[in-house]
Amino acid sequence: MELAEALASNETTSCEIVTALMERIAEIDAPGSEIELRSVLTLAPDAITSAKRCDEERFQGLLRSALHGVPILVKDNIEAVGLPGSAGSTALLGRPVPHDAPLVSRLRDAGLVVLGATNLSQWANMRSPFSTSGWSAVGGLTLNPYRLDRCAGGSSAGSGAALAARLAPLAIGTETDGSITCPASLNGVVGIKPAVGTVPGEGIVPISSSQDSAGPMARTVRDVAALYGVLTGGGDTEERVSRGTDGARIAVATNMTTGHPATDRLFLDAVGKARGAGWSTSEVSVHEADASVDADELTVLLSEMCDDLSAFLNRRGGEGPATLAQCIDFENQHRDVELPFFGHEFFDQSLASGGRAGEKYHDARARNVAWAVDECLSPALRDVDCYIAPCYSPAWKNDLILGGSGSARWSQVTQAPAIAGWPIATVPMGVVDGLPVGLSIVGRPGSEATLLAVAAGFEGLLDLERSDTLMPTFIRPQNG
Repeated sequence: MELAEALASNETTSCEIVTALMERIAEIDAPGSEIELRSVLTLAPDAITSAKRCDEERFQGLLRSALHGVPILVKDNIEAVGLPGSAGSTALLGRPVPHDAPLVSRLRDAGLVVLGATNLSQWANMRSPFSTSGWSAVGGLTLNPYRLDRCAGGSSAGSGAALAARLAPLAIGTETDGSITCPASLNGVVGIKPAVGTVPGEGIVPISSSQDSAGPMARTVRDVAALYGVLTGGGDTEERVSRGTDGARIAVATNMTTGHPATDRLFLDAVGKARGAGWSTSEVSVHEADASVDADELTVLLSEMCDDLSAFLNRRGGEGPATLAQCIDFENQHRDVELPFFGHEFFDQSLASGGRAGEKYHDARARNVAWAVDECLSPALRDVDCYIAPCYSPAWKNDLILGGSGSARWSQVTQAPAIAGWPIATVPMGVVDGLPVGLSIVGRPGSEATLLAVAAGFEGLLDLERSDTLMPTFIRPQNG
């Protein structure tokens, strides 16, 4: 909102802001630059033109929203005219996006300037159990701006890293299970995955219609709330956020820990400050998943992806794979580009699942929802508005050779809301050895404004942004 206020007071222009951000991206982010952060996959060819148009409209007093003229980055699994919409795969390159996804239309209608597309974990990280988060065949590996050998999270890695590196004030991510939460935590930014269906999902490369959702990301809760209002068509989100935690009943999920001692201590410190400030808090034990829950969720994701990704590829048009089976063949034929570090085991399993018509899907989905809603979320939220927990340990080291998440530690805070399609917000709670960690807030569908209000309360209580605690240092790879 600082940029929006600067634009409103005529201290600067949208064109000046967009030009400066493009120069910074060229300086530290692009291939061949000083750092090669690789968070921005490509710039929008019409960004300067759009910024000039916004400046002209502002001069004429034609403001479309409070974010008029503010630049934004869009994750590259979201279709936006002029951007690749590649999901990180060369299978979609050269196949022009025919029209904006509805959420992108909402951004443009509100006067935001689409600056470019962010890199991501290819196919939103649903391709292999051995994948390295933040890597795609199109964009390479996104680095963490705090330490360049560390993970930027997945799958919205580029959105999180670009925000932390001050390459844009706003970004859009998507989450199926953890893909906004993780990069928000690892990069020290704010994000919310709204309840499924709150933000239009058309025009987004799909994994799961029951779990996918796009959501706003930014460096402050205030900015996320403003962008959330644009994405959802308004409401009282900003007004509710401005009231902070007033009246909110918050439960602390005492059993949800990351297993990383310093991260969990930081969470308890944040809880202690909240109680010291007089917040209404209680404690709750949230039912955790076992291997059967994990297996059911994987069955659901693989089955839904089998149907939905094929349908998306067919609708996209242009030359290239039009089904999941053809996409697998394409990757096998271009394995030196598409599969240099890990395979596409999940694609193979998805194709073999038979989709929603497969014999395992419906029972798995029913069990999954019953576990998430009846055993976890409803009991945990019975007498409160939300519950909180730490989400991820500090960013782990990238490893393209061995893949996977290495020494990563995380709580189970994302899984139940992901399966149920309920909202989850994440806000920074501090740093551990110079690396950010976040706190997540879970609530019922329709409670997004309350979740952001609680996030704003922690943001004010911890005062990390103002103290420059969350300023990236771009430390080069090191031992240890």
